[in-house]
Amino acid sequence: MKIVAIIPARYGSKRFPGKPLALIAGKPMIQRVYEQAIKSNTLDDVYVATDDKRIMACVEGFGGKAIMTSPRHRSGTDRVHEAAQAIGLKPEDIVVNIQGDQPLFTPIVLERLVEPLEEDPNLPMSTLYYPVDGEEVATNPNHVKVVMDRKGYALYFSRAAIPYYRESGCRQSYAKHLGIYAYRMKFLSSYTSLPMGHLEEVEKLEQLRVLESGFRIMVVQSPVDSVEVNVEADILKVERLLKVSQTSE
Repeated sequence: MKIVAIIPARYGSKRFPGKPLALIAGKPMIQRVYEQAIKSNTLDDVYVATDDKRIMACVEGFGGKAIMTSPRHRSGTDRVHEAAQAIGLKPEDIVVNIQGDQPLFTPIVLERLVEPLEEDPNLPMSTLYYPVDGEEVATNPNHVKVVMDRKGYALYFSRAAIPYYRESGCRQSYAKHLGIYAYRMKFLSSYTSLPMGHLEEVEKLEQLRVLESGFRIMVVQSPVDSVEVNVEADILKVERLLKVSQTSE
């Protein structure tokens, strides 16, 4: 069984065009994500799946592996699936989908992510969360929240603050979803053929397609948070964190 990471990277982001090539302390963001991924001992290989020749050239320029995919995909998962097929992964192999906008993610989280799939051959998919307190994350629609059942399976993902705290004065804690996924290849092929559901359409969260279709997602707690670059202003935040981490080493 192989464990292969694929980083979907498209050029035409509505909120931040050209985001994968945005420089973070002198390096393109896609390079920083790739370099974090290859540090993981869990992965057998790492690829970037893109629809743009500029991103392809960038990845090959720093020595990475890239696969050109269709520009017509409706989601990053569809792009990952096309790349996984091109690589020739087998049904029992595990595909890790690492979002190209988390340049400082910690490689150790990938071990936590794939462990449930290794332990349970019937589990189709897993993802990560990080516990947070307060309103800053809860009220920001760019930060997706997730609620789980007692066994850790996802009940719902939302851009809204879930759960809703009806009583005032109590400590408000939330599970911030970290957009890194692991799928068994045979499930990934089924996933991409599922019709888009109403919840996915209104929330613009593709993982809701899985829940609406009756499949399970195991949600694993990450030991660390991961900063996402959603808009150009987030670059400065990442650069500050990068400077702090380099100073402390």
